[in-house]
Amino acid sequence: MSSDAHALTEKWAKKAMTPTVEAFHSRVRARVAERLAASGKSWEEAVADPDLELTVDDFTAVEQEFLDTGYRFEMSAQISLEEAPEKYRAPSGIQDTGTAQTDEDGNRIVGTGANVFRVPADVVGTARLVSTVDVVLDMLTNGVPDDTIAIIDDSGGTLTAPILQSFTGVVCMGGTVRSHLGILTREYGVPCLMDARLDGLHDGDRIKVEYTKPPVDVYATENDPSARARIVKLEGTSDAE
Repeated sequence: MSSDAHALTEKWAKKAMTPTVEAFHSRVRARVAERLAASGKSWEEAVADPDLELTVDDFTAVEQEFLDTGYRFEMSAQISLEEAPEKYRAPSGIQDTGTAQTDEDGNRIVGTGANVFRVPADVVGTARLVSTVDVVLDMLTNGVPDDTIAIIDDSGGTLTAPILQSFTGVVCMGGTVRSHLGILTREYGVPCLMDARLDGLHDGDRIKVEYTKPPVDVYATENDPSARARIVKLEGTSDAE
């Protein structure tokens, strides 16, 4: 191995935290190595040569390599899917497998999530799907209905920021407790679950969310199912309400 190749290997010896990031870094490193080898220059000479810099076309090509494999990015806002549907995976929506379990009171467990911060009591409210600009504009104009627990299908802190403080609680189907939405809800004091997995939850359902669960350890390397907060549908509520 040449000294230049060894330097590249040592500089990025540790793999990235996710396969997607690792694949992107690997492709970028490969392009840098190819350009360096073709130039015939040393690493010290190459890094100071503007003609060898990676361009927008290089990064566009790397992205296209991902897309050509059938891979699609997870969107962080609805506008991403609307403007570039060929690049982003459409939300799968809330499934209803009919196999949900029940809690100790016989209520159907319709989801679990990672609690952002702990509050003194579990929160009861009405589940309302908030995933489009139209819904946000309606709530901004006419007010957020009382006891709204917003069900968001991405980590849309930007989408919901104008009305975030008016929610009784938030359940987000994407992101992590370190996502923008998680940070905003913590600052506003609005109970929030991130990375929610929902099954059988419908718009208008009366639900109780286990926001009393200890917050998730942001540095945990393994996902402990028992650490996830539960969302239960209360008896006597209709899916069509």
